[in-house]
Amino acid sequence: MIVAGIMSGTSADGINVALVRLMGRGFNTRLQLLAQHEFPYPSAVRRAVLGAMNSKSASVADLARLNFLLAELYSEAVAGVQRESGLKADLVGCHGQTLYHQGEPALFLGRKIACTWQTGEGSLLAARLGVPVVSDFRPADMAAGGKGAPLVPYLDYLLYRHRRRGRIVQNIGGIGNFTAIPAAATPEQVIAFDTGPGNMVIDAVAEALFSKPFDRDGRFAAAGTPLDTVVSEVLRAPFFRRKPPKTAGREEFGREFVRQFLSLCRRASKHDVIATATLLTARSIGLAIRPIMGAENSGAYRDYLVSGGGANNPTLLAMIEREIQPFGLKLQSTDAFGLPSEAKEAAAFAVLAYETWRRQPSNIPSATGASRPVVLGKISYV
Repeated sequence: MIVAGIMSGTSADGINVALVRLMGRGFNTRLQLLAQHEFPYPSAVRRAVLGAMNSKSASVADLARLNFLLAELYSEAVAGVQRESGLKADLVGCHGQTLYHQGEPALFLGRKIACTWQTGEGSLLAARLGVPVVSDFRPADMAAGGKGAPLVPYLDYLLYRHRRRGRIVQNIGGIGNFTAIPAAATPEQVIAFDTGPGNMVIDAVAEALFSKPFDRDGRFAAAGTPLDTVVSEVLRAPFFRRKPPKTAGREEFGREFVRQFLSLCRRASKHDVIATATLLTARSIGLAIRPIMGAENSGAYRDYLVSGGGANNPTLLAMIEREIQPFGLKLQSTDAFGLPSEAKEAAAFAVLAYETWRRQPSNIPSATGASRPVVLGKISYV
């Protein structure tokens, strides 16, 4: 079966589509990447998406319109990849654009509620492409008591588990998250959670101080000197002390966080500020890895595989390498293992859609905190 996976992450920079051929079932599924392409959001759409995320006030009409508009853009992106590759998907898996994610229950109208919202209308997408669409993956896990994230560990375990080598698979999108897979691990032994900001704070600082959407190749950060005292102070925040399973988003590291971060940096040069934001990502990753690399796990993990947009930032990777060096981990790109890093998350949602279509569970309860494996997503038929 050929499945199109669609991913638009918390960075809200655009749409990533992967066409994948899938065969088999469960953790014996085999994957072949057929085509992949990224489509930047038009600037007005990106502003609308960022404005809607974690907003204290938003027009209900605009949110409804955004739901349908994003589905149109997703369908055009998939159609473009299909034309370019000469292939046709049998099924589509669409993550949608996260507007709000609250993995921890909080009081609302007298009840404690955990919730999530990924927008992009599946029914419209199915109608435009003429094939069934699986979307809205996270709520089923949350209904089973999970955080609804991370979900990509299913793909990580499928692709990167090894009989003799323990591996840590780090994704650096808007948010950072990793999957730790011990040698010869069962799915129940997988450890996965969000580590904190990935590119999100770096991008926001690049926008605020350099009028650029991101720090290309980490050049701005490379010209600065990080403020260690600021990083140390930020890492005292409750999120970094919380035990897994845990998940994060713009609710933790969005506009308000960036305002406070810039205030802490005070009168430092703008290059020093973005270098500090970059070190924050690297050090938060090191902080998250440390507990699983304790004395009882000494030597248990050998490989450290990196994917996501942050894998294209040499300054960030150099900082991460310094953080993981004491653990004896070898930093590599997931590209070396057969799947380009920029295609990984889109391919993951192709795999999750494929499992849902076959009525197979595809969450990893040890990663999300769910009470049981569940079939994820909702199917929109043609």
